[in-house]
Amino acid sequence: QVQLVESGGGSVQAGGSLTLSCSSSKYTYTYDTYYWGWFRQAPGKEREEVATIGSSGSTTYADSVKGRFTISKDNAKKILYLQMNSLIPEDTAMYFCAARERWCVRYPYWGQGTQVTVS
Repeated sequence: QVQLVESGGGSVQAGGSLTLSCSSSKYTYTYDTYYWGWFRQAPGKEREEVATIGSSGSTTYADSVKGRFTISKDNAKKILYLQMNSLIPEDTAMYFCAARERWCVRYPYWGQGTQVTVS
C-alpha cells in the first residue's frame, strides 16, 4: 500500500509560518491516480480535514484555514506540501497527510503525523 511520511512540524510563534512535507512511495497504482489530503487533530477534538488536492490540482480548504494555508504537490518528486502562514494557536494539532485512489471517497493511507504547536 501507499507509504506516507510527514515532516516539517515544530513550534512557532503566532503569526509565523511552517511548511509541512509528505513523501510518498509504494503505490498500488500509478502516482497520478491518487488524491491527497492534510488532516489535523488537536487533543480532545475530532480529526478535521484541512486541505485536499486532486490529481488534476484542484484544491479544497477548511474555512478556518482559507487564505492562510496552501496545499500543493510536486509530481516529479512525489511530495505533498502544506504551506501554513499567519499561524494562530488554534492551528496547534497533530497534522497527518493521507492518500486515496481518486475514485474512492475515504482515505485508506495515512502517515504517522507531525506535531505543530503555535504559541
